[in-house]
Amino acid sequence: MTISLQDLLVLGQGRDLASERGVSCTGELPAASDPDLVARAVAARSGLGSRALILGHHYQRDEVIQFADITGDSFKLAQAASEQKSAEFIFFCGVHFMAESADILTSPQQKVILPDLAAGCSMADMATASQVQECWKELEKIGVAETTIPVTYMNSSAAIKSFTGEHGGTICTSSNAQKTMEWALSKGSKILFLPDQHLGRNTAVLSLGLSLDDCVLWNPWKPMGGLTEDEIKNATVILWRGHCSVHGRFTRDSVNEVRTRVPGVNVIVHPECTHDVVTAADVVGSTEKIIQTVSQSAPGSKWAVGTELNLVSRLAANNPDKEVVFLDKTVCYCSTMNRIDLPHLVWAMESVLAGHIVNHIKVDERVARFSKLALDQMLAL
Repeated sequence: MTISLQDLLVLGQGRDLASERGVSCTGELPAASDPDLVARAVAARSGLGSRALILGHHYQRDEVIQFADITGDSFKLAQAASEQKSAEFIFFCGVHFMAESADILTSPQQKVILPDLAAGCSMADMATASQVQECWKELEKIGVAETTIPVTYMNSSAAIKSFTGEHGGTICTSSNAQKTMEWALSKGSKILFLPDQHLGRNTAVLSLGLSLDDCVLWNPWKPMGGLTEDEIKNATVILWRGHCSVHGRFTRDSVNEVRTRVPGVNVIVHPECTHDVVTAADVVGSTEKIIQTVSQSAPGSKWAVGTELNLVSRLAANNPDKEVVFLDKTVCYCSTMNRIDLPHLVWAMESVLAGHIVNHIKVDERVARFSKLALDQMLAL
C-alpha cells in the first residue's frame, strides 16, 4: 500500500485509510504476547538479508531498537537511507515525517516502509500546508514576504518542507538551527520559523543574541496569526505556534524539584523544551549531543535528562557508572513513536517476504522536488 499526501489527508480527517482503500491487516499482526515473536523477527530479518535496512529512531522502544541496523535522530537516519543504495526496502521505525524525508532522499528503486501508519507526530501536524500558505499570503499583503526567509525544522511534513524550498528557505535540525537562522538573516530581514516555536525562540535568543521582543508568535487559528501589522513588521523572527508534546511537558518546577531530589545533579535538556526550562538547565543540546554528553561524562556524575523516556532509560542502562534520571517525575513516552512495536515490524517484514509491500510511503513528485531543494540548502551550509 502506497501512502500519498491525499492518504495523509484522509488520516488527518480521522477516516480509516485501510477501509477506504480496501486493505486491512486485521488478524495479520502477531500478538504482542506471541512467544515466537522474537524468533519470527529474527527469521524475517535473516530472510530479507541485504535487501532490507531497518532504521530505529532514538525514541523507539528497546524491542524495536534491537533489530535496527542503524540508530539515530531523524535526519541521520534519512541520510543513512540515502547512502545505503543497495537496500531495496527501508523499514523506518520512526514517525511519518521521517519516512517522508527518507523517501525524498532515496532513489526511486528504494521503498520506504512505515510499520504502523498511526505513527505520526503531533508537532508536525500543528502546521498544515493550507495554514502556512495562508500565513504567507498575509505576509505578502503587508509587504514583508519578499524579505522573509522560511526556516523549517526537520520535524515537519513533506508539504511544509516543500513550501520552504519553493520560497527560498532551508531546513534545520536541533543541532544546526543557529547556522541556518544566521544564513536566513543574511538573505533577508525576517525568519518564518516552522513548526516548533521553542526551538526557534531558544535559538534566536540564546544563540543569535536576539531578545524575546524580537520574536512574535503566529497562531494559525487567529486572523493574521493574532498579530498586528506593526508587530509583524517589527519582528525579526515569526514563530509558528507549534511544540513537541513530550518536551513541552517539562517545566521550571521540574528542574527545581530534581535539583532538590538529586543534590549535585546536572540538568540537560533538548532545545524543544520551553524557554524557562532551557534557561534553567545546565546543558542544552540535540538528542545526539545529550547522548554524547552523558556517555562521556565522569563516572559518578548525576544527570537529569529532559527528553523522551525511552532514550533516557537506555542512557541509564548504558551508563551504570552514573546516575541518570528522567527530568520529570511523570512518565512520558512519545505516544505516536511508540506505536511502532515489534508486532508491526514483524508484520511488515513478513509481508514483504511474502511479496506484499505494506505501508509504502511515497511523496508526491513535485513536493519531493521542492523539499529536496530545502534539504540541499541545509547540507550546503
